[in-house]
Amino acid sequence: MRCRSAAVWIFLALRTALGSVEVRWCTASEPEQQKCEDMSRAFREAGLQPALLCVQGTSADHCVQLIAAHEADAITLDGGAIYEAGKEHGLKPVVGEVYDQEVGTSYYAVAVVRRSSNVTINTLRGVKSCHTGINRTVGWNVPVGYLVDSGRLSVMGCDVLKAVSEYFGGSCVPGAGETRYSESLCRLCRGDTSGEGVCDKSPLERYYDYSGAFRCLAEGAGDVAFVKHSTVLENTDGRTLPSWGHMLMSRDFELLCRDGSRASVTEWRRCHLARVPAHAVVVRADTDAGLIFRLLNEGQRLFSHEGSSFQMFSSEAYGQKNLLFKDSTLELVPIATQTYEAWLGPEYMHAMKGLLCDPNRLPPYLRWCVLSTPEIQKCGDMAVAFSRQRLKPEIQCVSAESPQHCMEQIQAGHIDAVTLNGEDIHTAGKMYGLIPAAGELYAADDRSNSYFVVAVVKRDSAYAFTVDELRGKRSCHSGFGSPAGWDVPVGALIHRGYIRPRNCDVLTAVGRFFNASCVPVNNPKKYPSSLCALCVGDEQGRNKCVGNSQERYYGDSGAFRCLVEGAGDVAFVKHTTIFDNTNGHNPEPWAAHLRSQDYELLCPNGARAEAHQFAACNLAQIPSHAVMVRPDTNIFTVYGLLDKAQDLFGDDHNKNGFKMFDSSSYHGRDLLFKDATVRAVPVGERTTYQDWLGPDYVAALEGMKSQRCSGAAVGAPGASLLPLLPLAAGLLLSSL
Repeated sequence: MRCRSAAVWIFLALRTALGSVEVRWCTASEPEQQKCEDMSRAFREAGLQPALLCVQGTSADHCVQLIAAHEADAITLDGGAIYEAGKEHGLKPVVGEVYDQEVGTSYYAVAVVRRSSNVTINTLRGVKSCHTGINRTVGWNVPVGYLVDSGRLSVMGCDVLKAVSEYFGGSCVPGAGETRYSESLCRLCRGDTSGEGVCDKSPLERYYDYSGAFRCLAEGAGDVAFVKHSTVLENTDGRTLPSWGHMLMSRDFELLCRDGSRASVTEWRRCHLARVPAHAVVVRADTDAGLIFRLLNEGQRLFSHEGSSFQMFSSEAYGQKNLLFKDSTLELVPIATQTYEAWLGPEYMHAMKGLLCDPNRLPPYLRWCVLSTPEIQKCGDMAVAFSRQRLKPEIQCVSAESPQHCMEQIQAGHIDAVTLNGEDIHTAGKMYGLIPAAGELYAADDRSNSYFVVAVVKRDSAYAFTVDELRGKRSCHSGFGSPAGWDVPVGALIHRGYIRPRNCDVLTAVGRFFNASCVPVNNPKKYPSSLCALCVGDEQGRNKCVGNSQERYYGDSGAFRCLVEGAGDVAFVKHTTIFDNTNGHNPEPWAAHLRSQDYELLCPNGARAEAHQFAACNLAQIPSHAVMVRPDTNIFTVYGLLDKAQDLFGDDHNKNGFKMFDSSSYHGRDLLFKDATVRAVPVGERTTYQDWLGPDYVAALEGMKSQRCSGAAVGAPGASLLPLLPLAAGLLLSSL
């Protein structure tokens, strides 16, 4: 018994040292098992070591599970399967396939259009699309994944097929005939010459595979074809025999680039949707990669040339294609950086993240954090409205005490989402690991997902002054502690040395700088009287200077009204305020007849500018609010829900009974979303809090936290003022 135990121990030690005394290759079909057994026999007869054994699984996914469970050792996978195997099971790619000496271990997924068309990557919605086949890499996975990841295509409830069927104006996606959306996804398919095999994922469908998808475009059935980089050149300029392609010229087609431009079909290296990684052999993390490559390298040296007894890179003898390895493989090469992320590359990784959404892992509810009774009421109405329209996932409303409490509860998994402002986004990301899932857009023609802080004045040549001549003027502010109304303008004036607080008493310093002001505040007791001097309260003159809508000069529109009615000389507001209250956009009596051209902006360089020139003339750019979630949350399902919802409830004039971006019915402001929001927008590539806020804003916030003023002024009404001033100053370092 002792001898047997020793023998077992020696066997296990030897197996560990070598990585394995045998390599168990997993196959996913009967033909593949047959080819594997023939390869095993050929290797054995050639004396190659270690021995190659064949283990038959039912699918590539099953093989991955067998490898993870130590019941098999290796399999060749495509990019999508490599992503899943690495992410879910920790497998690593160790040997890659090379198909083309020009591009090496990769090829490129491209979008092709006719040169005569005006289609771009940004105008694909509604066009007719040609695909190589359902779930094919360059014909489906990459383009659909890219469109989802970039925010151009929103997916609700992981129903990718439905999203694609609604996005394009008809498609040919061979293999989609068995789906619920075949009417749209197979609309352009034609079958063979007798009409058989329509939408089949086989050569019966004339628009199947790379050449077929390009034919779909060339014959005018579709407006865009998703193929690989070599497809156009392989089917034009006299290179094809079939009658449909012999007159086609490559110069009549162009590629769609990710930046919205177009390029020649020969410029695929710079103009593509993604670099697609070659198939690769994957193994467990503890497997000796060198052992695997040495075995396969010896095999390809003997069995990859014409006349050899076994053909590693051909499946013709088995009546199938791409068994064990792709038939187009020229050679196998070792992979140096053995992580799935490095092998797949960032473009493909992003595309896969946009595509892979498992409805079985989708939670039935999205628990939204609410902070007040009015917000609870609006959230409850939103949940009911969404449910009636069968939007998924359904909304549940969960109360918290503060934004930071929301962050804690989301991190702990008790809540899923909350909308936060810039400073809170920084805290949520840095302290609690949360990420943005969607943002707010405040102007239809603005794609920066941010807003600008501006200083607005009346156009008056007899009383013209610059930003350097504000001392002694009367100032209108949206509210104490607001970025646009207080933090940024006061910070700018401190940064430029015009306001010099003594002993951290910023309030008194501001009160002395301006002749008089209206700075509404939640607790005006012990507040410098000059900061309330211009405020007017409600229609009865009550609630003067309070930090809510009872003060007529509260908020951005209120501060602008303070300027309009002659109480102040300058109003500090966000850039949309002028347009929201002029040219008939605000029917209230004080604003009904205002014209935007009667107002100007004060620029940091001492000049004045027109109201529409806010992007070049502003005090600071503030990132928009964002919906923050845990990093394990599928952000595409969150945005997919909000995008479908805003189509129904986003317009203030919608007839569906609920308004996502309007809080007036709940006697509050900015509940769940800012009322100024035009649309919810995808985060695109800005998937971290740093990306969303931008490096300058993050640097300013970091500087703010390291420069906290230690001695707050006696009687200051709030604690948020002083830490924010360095933020505003930091934001303005480059522009001032």
